[in-house]
Amino acid sequence: MERRGALSAGFFVAFFAVVAVTGCGGRKGPPQQPAPFVETAVASFGSIQPARQLAGVIAPYQNVAVQSTLAEPAAAVYVREGDTVHAGQLLAQLDTSDLQAQLQSDLATANSNHANTTHTVYQGSLNIQQGLSTLRSSEAAVRQAEQTLSNDQHNLARDQNLLTQGYISQQAVDAQATLVKNDQQGLNTANANLATARSTVSANGSLSGPGLQSAAVQQSAAQEQVAQAQAQQVRVQIGKAAIVSPIDGVVVNRNINPGEYPGNRQIFTLQQVDPIYAVLHASSEEIARMSNGAPATIAAADVNGNAKFYGHVAGVLNQINPGSTDFQVKVLLANPGRRLRPGMVVQGSVATMPVRGVRVPATAFTDDNHDAVMEIQPDETVRTVRVTEVGTDGTTSVVAGIAAGTRLVSNGQMSLGDGEKVSLQP
Repeated sequence: MERRGALSAGFFVAFFAVVAVTGCGGRKGPPQQPAPFVETAVASFGSIQPARQLAGVIAPYQNVAVQSTLAEPAAAVYVREGDTVHAGQLLAQLDTSDLQAQLQSDLATANSNHANTTHTVYQGSLNIQQGLSTLRSSEAAVRQAEQTLSNDQHNLARDQNLLTQGYISQQAVDAQATLVKNDQQGLNTANANLATARSTVSANGSLSGPGLQSAAVQQSAAQEQVAQAQAQQVRVQIGKAAIVSPIDGVVVNRNINPGEYPGNRQIFTLQQVDPIYAVLHASSEEIARMSNGAPATIAAADVNGNAKFYGHVAGVLNQINPGSTDFQVKVLLANPGRRLRPGMVVQGSVATMPVRGVRVPATAFTDDNHDAVMEIQPDETVRTVRVTEVGTDGTTSVVAGIAAGTRLVSNGQMSLGDGEKVSLQP
């Protein structure tokens, strides 16, 4: 009985020992985690066109202040503030009754002067012809006087010869001598008349050349031109009485009503808003690598949930106020439908001059400071490397501090520590 009890006790001891050994042999430690999978990118050498993010406002392409120099009341005004207008569209019409009357008076004066010019031309032609006729008559009179004088001188010579021979009396010779003297006086008078006729012809001249008659015609024609010029001036004033828009734009101010005189004030203010400017504010460092013509993207939060508009830099303006560091970048934009309005606040992205160097994805940086990336070591562990960002276009950055060909973790903000093993395969 005691032997059986001893065997039973031994069996249970052996059984529990086996169970204990079996239980201890089957226990395992905590399972090891697999190396995390990471996507990688290889740094390469090349160029990017960095972009600057600048804030600003929308400004009109141009403001046009419309005034009038006429002292005439407004007969009608055809537009109101907010109206869209086109170049050449009639905005207002000033009354021109007195100008029309002045125009008719000037035209009548011009017509009268034209008739006077015609009369002067005919009168000048007549005077020239009369002068020429007088000249010819004077020349004939001189020739006749010379002939008469020559004949009487010969007669006097014969009479003097006959007197010496006693054939005629002294009285007859004296009478002939008196006749010769009278002929000489007649010749002198004829020569004087000829000289006067020649002077008259020379002074008259011709209608197409210099001379008194030509000058008279020119004077009359000048008076006609003055009257025509005065009439044209009135026509110009009448034309100015129609106030038209010089641009395609929007009426932002109306300062005249029917019956009012424009005076010296600004009667309309128009804004051209297509195209339109985005005026962005920048520092000297931000505009250092910008140039005219650079592409730009403008985001307007007030238009259809941050709508984007595309244009180019039209000008980089120097400091606004002397001594300040505030610069302006004017971006020219198309504005179809006039969705952009002057005064809207916008954000602009302006491309700067290209930068060359080692390129990495913008997502490879370990934080928002963009001063470190995670490099993949040959043993597939990671190591943090300090870098300096030279420029970025928003998706790719050029950095200094690593060489081209370096393999990097694409998502630098993963929770990885230096020396941690990673998997390059999913």
